[in-house]
Amino acid sequence: MKGISNRTIRKQFTLLCSAILMLFSCKESTKDNTDKHAYTNALINETSPYLLQHAHNPVDWRPWSQEALDEAKEKNKLVLVSVGYSSCHWCHVMEEETFSNDSIAKIMNDNFINIKVDREERPDVDQIYMTAVQLMQGSGGWPLNVITLPNGKPLYGGTYHTKNQWAKVLTEISKLYNEDPQKAEEYSDMVAEGIQEMNLISPATDDGLLTTEILDESVANWRPDWDTVWGGDQRDEKFMLPVNLNFLLDYALLANDAATLKQVEITLDKMAFGGIYDHIAGGFFRYSTDAEWKVPHFEKMLYDNAQAISLYSKAYKVYGKKEYKNIVLGTIAFLNREMKSPDGTYYAALDAQSDGKEGKFYVWTKIELQDILAADFSRFASYYRVQDSTIWEENKYVLHKSVDDKTFSNNQNISLSQLELLKTTWQEKLLSARKERNRPRTDDKILVSWNALLISGYVEAYTAFGTVDYLNEAKQILEGLQKNAIKDGELGHSYKAGSTFIPGFLEDYSFLANASLSLYSASLNIAYLKTAQELTKTAQEKFNDSASGMYRYNQGNQLIAKIIKTDDGVLPSPNAIMAQNLLLLGHINYDKEALKKAKAMLSSMIPSATKNPYSYAKWNSLLLQSTYPFYEVAIVGKDATSLLVAMSTEHVPNTLLVGSATESDLALFEGRYTADGTFIYVCRDHTCKLPVKTVNEALQLLGVSRSPFKSRIGSNFLK
Repeated sequence: MKGISNRTIRKQFTLLCSAILMLFSCKESTKDNTDKHAYTNALINETSPYLLQHAHNPVDWRPWSQEALDEAKEKNKLVLVSVGYSSCHWCHVMEEETFSNDSIAKIMNDNFINIKVDREERPDVDQIYMTAVQLMQGSGGWPLNVITLPNGKPLYGGTYHTKNQWAKVLTEISKLYNEDPQKAEEYSDMVAEGIQEMNLISPATDDGLLTTEILDESVANWRPDWDTVWGGDQRDEKFMLPVNLNFLLDYALLANDAATLKQVEITLDKMAFGGIYDHIAGGFFRYSTDAEWKVPHFEKMLYDNAQAISLYSKAYKVYGKKEYKNIVLGTIAFLNREMKSPDGTYYAALDAQSDGKEGKFYVWTKIELQDILAADFSRFASYYRVQDSTIWEENKYVLHKSVDDKTFSNNQNISLSQLELLKTTWQEKLLSARKERNRPRTDDKILVSWNALLISGYVEAYTAFGTVDYLNEAKQILEGLQKNAIKDGELGHSYKAGSTFIPGFLEDYSFLANASLSLYSASLNIAYLKTAQELTKTAQEKFNDSASGMYRYNQGNQLIAKIIKTDDGVLPSPNAIMAQNLLLLGHINYDKEALKKAKAMLSSMIPSATKNPYSYAKWNSLLLQSTYPFYEVAIVGKDATSLLVAMSTEHVPNTLLVGSATESDLALFEGRYTADGTFIYVCRDHTCKLPVKTVNEALQLLGVSRSPFKSRIGSNFLK
């Protein structure tokens, strides 16, 4: 920030709220609200599962709308914006103990216009007010609770509050606003200005920082934070963050960095062994509550599992570990069994809790396991570490492993095939037992951007394993989105039966364009390329921000500040994906302007990516593609599909792989089709080497020996 410092805002926030109880870590017991339908508010007309969970609160909730904001201005009332999502555990707790309380509701209704927001439906609103809370307190989370002036500028922000804490906050903030409106306005102006400055990007004037040395510096800055024992970074809680691991894997291969390659492998192994992966049903939970990946926060999100499929499929190509393939197969099986919608797209999330208890659906007591598995229990307990030292809580166990299958089979003196049979039997028995339990709730809305990530995941799995069904799944998702997420020619952000149309955000356009490019590369179908081009062009028109050289997150200017989302989180930066799409389309179409735009965007982000690589890994992936040799591999001829499939089993970073089985006027194929055979052209900067006929020859031109199940460190990789 150039003007107001974060420290100043936080200092003023502390002074402003000195009379308010701030110990938000305390947890009070939940309120048992037996009369669930004594009240009904405006949320009853919504389709979001999260909003519907609050439809019978005594609070006069409204959905986010211009009408609600206009009413606040008309009545000169403070606005209370509460943001969460359906699978958020502490959102449920606060709803039950605080928002269901009559006395709390009276304070809220008398003094505030109360707005509930599903962050997955309105990520732009969430982004604005999350930034405000981070400025005020230094961190954020969900539920996100912000009190604003009638003009929407934040006056107070926090996360989870107990009933008593919330009552104190409401009373004191209302008192401040009524007794000293000038002070309230001055502080809210400062926070709003801080939000604006957080979204300021200075356009780059040159690309002189696009060097391999800068990449090395970025990784060197990151390396001290790595947990070399348990993988990931040295944090008390750990998220998978596939975008980070994807970058580090490619960097390791291109830079011949054995230590980084090993760090990625350790992280992949520990996540696969840990309780963050559901060893019975497949799929990953949202994050680990400990540094060893053992005990998860039990919600399952589509975006995590979509990106995990991509990551482990790619890792299988590099490391050749069967465990990685099993992770992909298990995650795909979970998604198809529990999260697939009738139109072929996938639901957003599964809740963390059932019967009011987090993780109840997924954990086991020793007695339950002994009853279900009988004579198999002892070996099962050894494999999944069911022992007194690993009890989670209330004598419950979260299943996790400590060694790979080869080591375990040797220790148990059984074959790997016998172990596989045992695991299948265990999973079938425990899945059958789980079916008797009450399931966590499903958030059944369809989010375009998250489904786009799954398209890319299925394509990566197809290229890794050659399973045509995966390619067909990817196509089906795109068809479902095209049929249901587009209204009057405009892409929406989410949908379900009866839902209100929400215009798409930058992440919807950029992620779906990127997924379409993946589909084009894998299928040779030019229609997918056209889809990617159209989405990219529309995004440039709808979201362009000439002042920054980037793209705004949302359309219009209804919020208190524009949003330029450049950092990664659990999702990659939509601006970084836009830049990558421009780079890929630039290579496909020989479009120098697209390439220039991508490099200009990247150049603007180099200072951030170097200083804080953990949060800007997608930009560093783009830097890899801009500094190391980038190759276009065009396969042209009637056998293009089979050669493409064979070549795709290798992971070769910095390579755009495309093909055409017919004559084409695309720049990469023009004049290269012949009926006499199928040829592979390896090109760089639009200059091609002599064509070859075999995959091995093409890989040799790329400096890659064909050894998919061995580390390529030490080879002349893309040099």
